[in-house]
Amino acid sequence: MSDKFDVIVIGAGPGGYVAAIKAAQLGLKTACVESWTSKDGKKQVLGGTCLNVGCIPSKALLEISHKYEEASHDYEKQGIIANDIKMDVGKMMERKSGIVNQLTGGIAGLFKSNGVTSIHGHGKLLANRKVEVTDNDGNTSVYEAENVILASGSKPIEIPPAPFDGEHIVDSEGALEFTEVPKRLGVIGAGVIGLELGSVWARLGAEVTVIEAQDTFLPAVDQQVAKDAMKQFQKQGLNIVMGARMTGAEVKRKQVNVTYEDGKGDHEEKFDKLIVAVGRRPYTDNLLAEDSGVQMDERGFIFVDDTCKTEAPGVWAIGDVVRGPMLAHKASEEGVMVAERIAGHKPQVNYDCIPNVIYTAPEVAWVGKTEEQLKAEGEEYNVGVFPFAANGRAMAANAASGMVKIVADAKTDRILGFHVVGPQASEIVAQGVIAMEFGSSAEDLALTCFAHPTLSESVHEAALAVGGGAIHVANRRKKK
Repeated sequence: MSDKFDVIVIGAGPGGYVAAIKAAQLGLKTACVESWTSKDGKKQVLGGTCLNVGCIPSKALLEISHKYEEASHDYEKQGIIANDIKMDVGKMMERKSGIVNQLTGGIAGLFKSNGVTSIHGHGKLLANRKVEVTDNDGNTSVYEAENVILASGSKPIEIPPAPFDGEHIVDSEGALEFTEVPKRLGVIGAGVIGLELGSVWARLGAEVTVIEAQDTFLPAVDQQVAKDAMKQFQKQGLNIVMGARMTGAEVKRKQVNVTYEDGKGDHEEKFDKLIVAVGRRPYTDNLLAEDSGVQMDERGFIFVDDTCKTEAPGVWAIGDVVRGPMLAHKASEEGVMVAERIAGHKPQVNYDCIPNVIYTAPEVAWVGKTEEQLKAEGEEYNVGVFPFAANGRAMAANAASGMVKIVADAKTDRILGFHVVGPQASEIVAQGVIAMEFGSSAEDLALTCFAHPTLSESVHEAALAVGGGAIHVANRRKKK
C-alpha cells in the first residue's frame, strides 16, 4: 500500500466517512483513519459516535420503548385488548446492537466498493499534511496527503460534581447499556440527549427526574413550541426541575445521592442510576502536533472559515470539532462540501437551513429563526399556527398533540422559521427545509396541494394561517 494519498480523513463518523466516500467518488485517492475498536478489541468499527453509541442506538430504543408504551397504555382506547404486556430489556438491547452492527458493516462495504483505504489506529496531524497513525499495539506509521480532513467528532462532557463511574453515574453512552429498568432515574440536563434518554426509560417504567440548570426550557427552540412540548413531557410523567444547579453526587449502597439547589433552597434526591447529559465537547485529544499549523479556541474547537478550511494549507475540519451545531447531518454536508472543494468545485453549506430534531414523543423539530430571535432583532413578521388536534390523520393515529408553526417576513412573506411539535415532526420539518432552501414564501406553501388525509396538511394550514386564511381552524383577528 502506498503511503501517499490525495485525501486522508481522520475520523469515520457521519462527517468523516461521508467525506471519504465522496472524495473517492470524485476520483481522489482516499484513506480514512479510525481508532474505534470492537468490544473484543479485534476489529475496527466505523460510523463514529452517531452510529455506535449515539443517533442510531438511541433511536432504536426510543422506537421500541414507544411501541411498548402504546401497547401498555393506548391500545385499549382504540379497541385493541392486549393483556399482560411485558418488556424484555435483554432482547431490546440485542435488537439495538443488531441494527448498529448491520449499519457499521454497511459502511465497511461502501468503503470497499468506492475504493477508500481504511486505516485502523489513532490519527494525529503532523506538519506539512503528514498523518501519524498509532495502532493498538503502539506501533506508528506515517502517511502523506495533499489534503487532510479532520473529523474526529466529540465526546460527552464530564462535570466535577458527578464523575462517571460507568455503573451508577453514566454518560449518554452508558445510558444505552442498562441491563434492567432503574426504579428511579436521574438525568442532569434537559437538552436533546437528556430528554430522549429520559423518555426511553420513563416509558419502560422508571420514575424519571430531569434536573436542568437553566431557567428556560429548551431555550434554542421557539418558546410557544417548547412550552407545548414541556406540558406533554410532564403529562407523560417526566419530572422536569428547571433553574436547579447540581452541587454533588455520591454513590452509597448502590444508590446515587444527588444534591442540587434552586430558588427554593437545597434539595437531595436518591436515584438508582444517574445520567449526566450536559452537552458534548470536541474530541481533539492528541489530534494535533504543535507544529501542525491548525489553531483551536479555548474550548477545543478548531478554527475554520465558511468552507471549513483551517489556517494550515490543505487542512480542513468538519463536524463536531468546528463551529455550529453538533449534528450528524451538518457534519455530513460539510464532508461533501470539502470533498467537492478539494476536487475543484465550489459548493457551499447553507447553515441557515440545517434542521434540528428532538426524537421524543411528541417529536420536536425546527429550522430557521424563532419568534424570540426575530423580536430581539427588531424584525417584523407574521405567524401561522395549526394544531394537530384539528388534523384528521393525527386524530386517527391517536397522536393529535402539538402544532406546526410558520414564521414569515411581514413584508416579503419569505419563510424565516419553521417549527413543529407533534407526530413525525422529524419528517415534516424537511418540508420547511426544502421551502426555505428555495426561498419560498408562506404563500407558496399555501398554494400547494397537499394530500388528504395527511399530517402534512397541517403545514398547508399553517401557511394559510400566516395570511389569516386557514380553513380548518379559527384565524387570528387582524389588527385594524
